[in-house]
Amino acid sequence: MAEREKVTVRRVAQMKGRKRIVMVTAYDYPTARVVDQAGVDIILVGDSLSMTVLGNPSTLQVDMETMLRHTEAVARALPRALLVADMPFMSYEMGGAEAVKNAGQFLRAGADAVKIEGGEDYADIVRSFVRAGIPVMGHIGLTPQKHKLLGGYRLMGRTASEALQIIKDAIALEDAGVFSIVIEHTASEVAAEVTKRVSVPTICIGSGPHCDGQVLVLHDILGLSESPPPFAKKYVDLASEMRAAIAKFKEEVEGGLFPEEGRYWRMKEGEYEKVVEALKRQARPGEGA
Repeated sequence: MAEREKVTVRRVAQMKGRKRIVMVTAYDYPTARVVDQAGVDIILVGDSLSMTVLGNPSTLQVDMETMLRHTEAVARALPRALLVADMPFMSYEMGGAEAVKNAGQFLRAGADAVKIEGGEDYADIVRSFVRAGIPVMGHIGLTPQKHKLLGGYRLMGRTASEALQIIKDAIALEDAGVFSIVIEHTASEVAAEVTKRVSVPTICIGSGPHCDGQVLVLHDILGLSESPPPFAKKYVDLASEMRAAIAKFKEEVEGGLFPEEGRYWRMKEGEYEKVVEALKRQARPGEGA
């Protein structure tokens, strides 16, 4: 089988209207290998790892060090998919040289691009990244890093004023130079309007079927999430399969069935006898009677 070509930001941009884009999260080396082997177009090292991997209540608890460490781990899988890293809360919002430096660290860690949350208010930050040669994926609609300001993880774009602002945000991000835009938990009509009005691909999560692509969190797909969002779809109940496998291991250990022949090894012939004789000679008075 011919090796799959590396997906680039240019190739993703060319997919609009031609191929539906598939993006899935991954946070470590082994799962990144599996996700890439499945043939997805984009792997996202999402700040969702704060909840899915680290057990935090939101994305706000992860920092640059954590996101860089997980990005490096995923990059070691050498994925053919485009590798995008989420910039964590308070790593870019203030803009300036520090934000550009932080974004650059993700490319040094192996990412092909970064993703930031926010609309027209962040257009200048996007421009500064692009000027520095850093590809940027935008993220509008529900922006989880700002859930406290938004009043929770609510559906966005239900009113005309919200819808018009989301469309305005998308156009501003396109003008600033993003190569694609994630639209999260937004009314489907609004996501459809955005997709029609921008020339860059849109990738939806919980925003309906009319975008250029879709993204889901890996743990939601695999049935490993404790409280998946209502828009997520579980494709396998891996949690149940894992419990069953671990319970079987426990049963075999307790019953003396593991490890069986072929899973352990013995000393060279005659060597154990030498050990026994040597131990006898070393025995102190009263031992080994």
